[in-house]
Amino acid sequence: MSAPAPSPLAIVDASPLPRQDEVLTDAALAFVAELHRLFTPRRDELLARRAERRAEIARTSTLDFRPETAAIRADDSWKVAPAPAALDDRRVEITGPTDRKMTINALNSGAKVWLADFEDASAPTWENVIGGQLNLTSAYNRSLDFTDERTGKSYALKDADQLATVVMRPRGWHLNERHLVDESGTPVPGALVDFGLYFFHNAQRLISLGKGPYFYLPKTESYLEARLWNDIFVFAQDYVGVPQGTVRATVLIETITAAYEMEEILYELRDHASGLNAGRWDYLFSIVKNFRDGGQKFVLPDRNLVTMTAPFMRAYTELLVRTCHKRGAHAIGGMAAFIPSRKDAEVNKVAFEKVKNDKDREAGDGFDGSWVAHPDLVPIAMASFDAVLGEKPNQKERLREDVSVAAGDLIAIDSLDAKPTYDGLVNAVQVGIRYIEAWLRGLGAVAIFNLMEDAATAEISRSQIWQWINAGVVVERAGDAVTVTADLAREVAAEELANIKAEIGEEAFAAGKWQQAHDLLLQVSLDADYADFLTLPAYEQLR
Repeated sequence: MSAPAPSPLAIVDASPLPRQDEVLTDAALAFVAELHRLFTPRRDELLARRAERRAEIARTSTLDFRPETAAIRADDSWKVAPAPAALDDRRVEITGPTDRKMTINALNSGAKVWLADFEDASAPTWENVIGGQLNLTSAYNRSLDFTDERTGKSYALKDADQLATVVMRPRGWHLNERHLVDESGTPVPGALVDFGLYFFHNAQRLISLGKGPYFYLPKTESYLEARLWNDIFVFAQDYVGVPQGTVRATVLIETITAAYEMEEILYELRDHASGLNAGRWDYLFSIVKNFRDGGQKFVLPDRNLVTMTAPFMRAYTELLVRTCHKRGAHAIGGMAAFIPSRKDAEVNKVAFEKVKNDKDREAGDGFDGSWVAHPDLVPIAMASFDAVLGEKPNQKERLREDVSVAAGDLIAIDSLDAKPTYDGLVNAVQVGIRYIEAWLRGLGAVAIFNLMEDAATAEISRSQIWQWINAGVVVERAGDAVTVTADLAREVAAEELANIKAEIGEEAFAAGKWQQAHDLLLQVSLDADYADFLTLPAYEQLR
């Protein structure tokens, strides 16, 4: 008997996982290999183009709507494909990683949609990458359950008609999957691994369930990147034999460059587009990242002082709603990241009121839905959108033709009255160290100070430290004016490390990755050569 054909891709530096053969079948790997062969070269070109664009911004300190695509923006005749029934009502979406407990809780949460996250809420350990795929397939097969070893509590799926619709988010284009390589040893982009395995195993199954393969596309920076995704969708649908247009994609407008290309992004994906999302945390990170050397004019104050009512953030969200509704797409609002306290009712009361006000504003502005990070926030967000939508699935008929946004409005950072503070520096260090430590242990979504933090908020933390140092920002500490310097950041970080050790005890501190997280935060915050994403050097340390 002849030997079986060798796999087109090799698994390297990864211990075998239980049931991984259910995911990494020869047929699935052959599909991922074809995606890699056909599309990775274009991915590489587009990453190089990002660097060119960033260099241009460094030279000019400005951005504008693109002249070469003016005809697309001016053409009122085109629309995106109509939403499938399973994605027509998206008034509340819950986000989270794809571990077993979260998968069950998110599907059962009462939200209309679950963003099943292989990206910012997931540290890409091999176990998380493969385990997440298994959990989603098991959920569709209704073979998923979970018992908490600590509490003994068991979790099981509700009836099918009560479950949220899954919209899966693969990794961004910048991340590779080091454990899956081709014959030359080149790693496959993480986005193609996540998308390819999920699509291959589940597209037909989801269609039979009355839904489909739906995706969130993260960290898109240009319409050419949207075009790449569209070509991937066309190829993938033909490859597995499902009708063209079965895929639906929602693009996160979470980079400042994409904010200038919203219509073009929808146009490129128009046969597969479902909507756009206002990814507020990564958006702030992108502003700092792109204009980090633009001087005081572009210095952002403390993260928590930049609310969605800031003029440049209002310009961004209102343009997003107008753009989506003009083209028949859903406009999905930003994250409510609060994690309710089981001990402090007063904290919850104040935070729930803030969440309500935020969701009321989004529903009033014309958004068709919004995000929450915790099941307890689903009813609050639902009430805000129910009050505006009633029985309607969305409000795409609200065209928001009253909105007019000029190019400069999106980067008018200096329209804010708020300024950087010493407490803001301390908070950035605290969140950065605590998040990175958890990420290095394989956790991508982490509750810190009653907020659900993910990679996007850690990116803001380290980017603001970098920006404030390089802009020579002055803050007030104990009544004295002090300049934010590398030495001050090191002092704050050392103090935070000592506080953590005192807080959790010597044994827990030694068992964690605290010193490693401290060192990595300072590396990506203080290095003269700014790392495009902290997850790139962090991934080298992830085991």
